[in-house]
Amino acid sequence: MALADLGDGNHQAATNIQHQLVATRSRLFTTNYLIDETYTLILARAGYQYAIRFLDELRKGAVSVLRITNSDERQAEQILRQYADKRFSYTDATSFAVMERVGIEAAFTFDRNFTEYGRVLVLTP
Repeated sequence: MALADLGDGNHQAATNIQHQLVATRSRLFTTNYLIDETYTLILARAGYQYAIRFLDELRKGAVSVLRITNSDERQAEQILRQYADKRFSYTDATSFAVMERVGIEAAFTFDRNFTEYGRVLVLTP
């Protein structure tokens, strides 16, 4: 994606990982909840035109969108109860549930909660 926050301390690492994923033709997934979170964050920080651009770039790209199911939500709630000592967001927990449901073992994220969950490999540069 062409959107960039050059002030983000993870920008260069994210760019490196993105290039690796593209070069290896990795299958990329996101969830509708992550799209919601990202759109809202971009809207708040950068404005409408960048938020819409994010949606346009996402739809043009090779990222498959996985929809959160009722079962995923129930599993997410169980995860939140099981890991009461963690600060997982609801979206984090639904991401973990979806990853388990479809067998995704690696995440492209800088969110330490994914490392704390411990069931997925977090990609690093």
